Amino acid sequence: MFAVFKPARKAALAAIFAVSSIALSACDPIGTGGGPTINTSKPVPVALLVPRGSAQQGDAVLAQSLENAARLAIADLQGIQIDLKVYDTAGNPDTAAAAATQAISDGARIILGPVYAEAANAAGVAAAKRNVNVLAFSNNSAIAGGNVFILGATFDNTARRLTSYAARQGKGNMLVVSGDDAAGQAGRASIQNAAAATGANVVGNVSYELSQQSVINSVQTIRDSAASKGATSIFMTATTAGALPLLTQLLPEAGLDPATTQYIGLTRWDIPAQTLALPGVQGGWFALPDPTKSTQFRDRYSATYGGAPHSIGGLAYDGIAAIGALVSAGKSDALTGAALTQGSGFQGVSGIFRLRPDGTNDRGLAIATIQEQKVVVIDPAPSSFTGAGL
Repeated sequence: MFAVFKPARKAALAAIFAVSSIALSACDPIGTGGGPTINTSKPVPVALLVPRGSAQQGDAVLAQSLENAARLAIADLQGIQIDLKVYDTAGNPDTAAAAATQAISDGARIILGPVYAEAANAAGVAAAKRNVNVLAFSNNSAIAGGNVFILGATFDNTARRLTSYAARQGKGNMLVVSGDDAAGQAGRASIQNAAAATGANVVGNVSYELSQQSVINSVQTIRDSAASKGATSIFMTATTAGALPLLTQLLPEAGLDPATTQYIGLTRWDIPAQTLALPGVQGGWFALPDPTKSTQFRDRYSATYGGAPHSIGGLAYDGIAAIGALVSAGKSDALTGAALTQGSGFQGVSGIFRLRPDGTNDRGLAIATIQEQKVVVIDPAPSSFTGAGL
């Protein structure tokens, strides 16, 4: 955490304490075409692995939200029957592996979950022995591959969307600013890879240690690097719970005018809502799921269950939606890797998504900015993957 010493920075740093951290989660998979055959005229056995029983705070709520969302999706399927069985993993790799093995013995033809990277990897290893695919709720591409596909939003996908948009807007000469932790390094790599694929250009990198003083010390280096390297944008990996409030206040004070050098964020700048009041984030760009579809899901979930879904609860809905769409075609190979990675993708609770042959995913994201403390979409999320520029 960053300590606060200077009154002038009070507003920016207050947000750091008010925001809960967003952890980098797990996996990006690689489809191989394997998987069991199914009888589409009968209910399809699906296992849902959730972190119920974990000692980690919030996992019980997350587990229930995932189950609720999955059952909501099943209710929406037209003429497709899903036989859903739920297994608790306690967020533990060994328990997750045992749950996956038991689920397959019980007849599961595909597995949804688990959430955490190590548990998802363990479940994937166990399921691979029985030729069953796993749609994990992780966003960590490190565990993706083989029979494991990740449904969580990834840095790679977000970076591709933002670098492509920036290049089209004449803001493609990017200085990447990142923390020196694992998340910051992963984010920097994602931006560099995305820039190479989308016509943007990384002109330099500046990193900082995760301390207030290190962030403060980096500001002059960032300003000078942007000027000397001709950067038209500053692409930051920082979260609202970390260095973002401080950076977006200090950089303009140091003379790096966001009106001429575009500020871009790899993470969501609208969570929590109080972040929107910070002067430094006004005019910045970030990506987010289709706001209209996301709101529709939250409203429907709340009306059904009496409360809002967990922030990643909708991933279980997406998994069921994809399974239902594939099974509806009536083909026995509906749950193989080749079918799961169809290029046209699927419709989820927050817009279109598809599973990539490498086990990662593409999600249709909107580009948003903050104007007068409100989120404003400046480039809508695509409605299909044809020409989506993802």
